[in-house]
Amino acid sequence: MENNPEILLAEAGRLLGEAESEADIEAVRIRYLGKKGELTAILRSMGSLDPEERKRLGAEANRVRDAIGALISEKKAERAASENDRRFAAERIDVTEPGRAYRLGQRHPITQTIDEISEIFASMGYSITEGPEVETVFHNFDALNAAPNHPSRDLSDTFYITENTLLRTQTSPVQVRTILSKEPPLKVISPGRCFRTDTPDATHSPMFHQVEGLLVDEGVTMADLKGTLDHFAKRMFGADVKTKFRPHFFPFTEPSAEMDMSCFACGGSGCRVCKGSGWIEILGCGMVHPNVLKVGAIDTERYTGFAFGMGVERIAMLKHGIEDIRLFYENDVRFLGQFA
Repeated sequence: MENNPEILLAEAGRLLGEAESEADIEAVRIRYLGKKGELTAILRSMGSLDPEERKRLGAEANRVRDAIGALISEKKAERAASENDRRFAAERIDVTEPGRAYRLGQRHPITQTIDEISEIFASMGYSITEGPEVETVFHNFDALNAAPNHPSRDLSDTFYITENTLLRTQTSPVQVRTILSKEPPLKVISPGRCFRTDTPDATHSPMFHQVEGLLVDEGVTMADLKGTLDHFAKRMFGADVKTKFRPHFFPFTEPSAEMDMSCFACGGSGCRVCKGSGWIEILGCGMVHPNVLKVGAIDTERYTGFAFGMGVERIAMLKHGIEDIRLFYENDVRFLGQFA
């Protein structure tokens, strides 16, 4: 090999000028400056030269090595700048171009209905209380005065986890927990999910939502209950709605009633919504049974109270004219989008 570093510098410069990629640049570095490179070979061969020649060639080889290194660095910087220019051009954003519209979601109709019911009762001074969805038999049945042979305790009606633990069948256990943890006066509503072993159809679901209410204070009467629920119905369905109460039975209230309201669709004249009767059943209610108050050691000679419970899905179906409860749970955006 001819010991002429200048020739190697010229060759390296030519090859770097032709290099089109990082790999090409690296190949030039290895060819001339690598462990087995041509310039490295010259430096290793200087041991056989006389001192004067070795000194001259060493200085020239070191200068060429630095020059080739500088050329490589310059080429890499040039490549990086070119790549940045290419990326900037490819990723350029026109800030004057109109932005893309993104579709916003909305609350589920069940959530909307719960919020609307909660707002109405909050305006009447009720606070919102929640409780666990996995309950004890005591809170779900015993404390609510349900007899041991009550049909709702059967395995065919209730999801049991253990003999003493179940998925709550109503939000009434929240009322029990309120009675046990707080002193009267009490004024709460308890929205939430409930579970029963119903076969899904147009009006039944094994999972559903309820809002139940409880008021306990001195001098509370059935008239207070009727006035409260009449006000709720008018706020929820319109000022012209009328209400009536029919005797019923619930183990945790006495007396108990079902509340009907005049059909908001036909005004009471009879239509498909009310099945020609002019009235629509909307919720159950009654005066809190003394046995339930005694669970919380509340003096039943001093305090009375009322309770009520409504199905959220039923309220939403009536309000929006929905005929199949299963639509709430199918997550079809064509259905849900109507409630934006």
